Amino acid sequence: MVNSRVEAPTVAVMGSGGGTAGRSCAGCGGRIADRFLLFSMERYWHTRCLKCSCCHAQLGEYSSTCYSKGGMILCKNDYIRLFGHSGACSACGQSIPASEMVMRAQGSVYHLKCFTCATCRNRLVPGDRFHYVNGTIFCEHDRPGGGLLGGHSTPLQGNNIMSDQKVC
Repeated sequence: MVNSRVEAPTVAVMGSGGGTAGRSCAGCGGRIADRFLLFSMERYWHTRCLKCSCCHAQLGEYSSTCYSKGGMILCKNDYIRLFGHSGACSACGQSIPASEMVMRAQGSVYHLKCFTCATCRNRLVPGDRFHYVNGTIFCEHDRPGGGLLGGHSTPLQGNNIMSDQKVC
């Protein structure tokens, strides 16, 4: 169902009575003394601290599932928005590991090695200009019909989804 290289942990709500005294919250580091706590990704959380890294929705209230990729904790909607529906490369269909840099175009996600011009097969890198025509990628020189669309080409954006980079 979910790519095995992407954590899709279940959020378990637990009563704090019996055996959970002295637990530290993975979110804030504080002692958990609340009546209820969450257990997700092999760590304990205050119910208020397990939040989506992008939209800040409290995941214990929002859903029973959260996603972890590239150092971020995500709700399902933000995971899909950032990594696509399947977590797979739009060119080759293979899964994209959580630590791998990706290229994005028009909502599609690609391995770096798969982000190539359909005509000349040259790999495009951040800073290169490209054209995205009917779901196909072309380098600046190989666009069908020649010339630039309206005099402008699309600047290439690379995404290295890391915790120190703002992606939301």
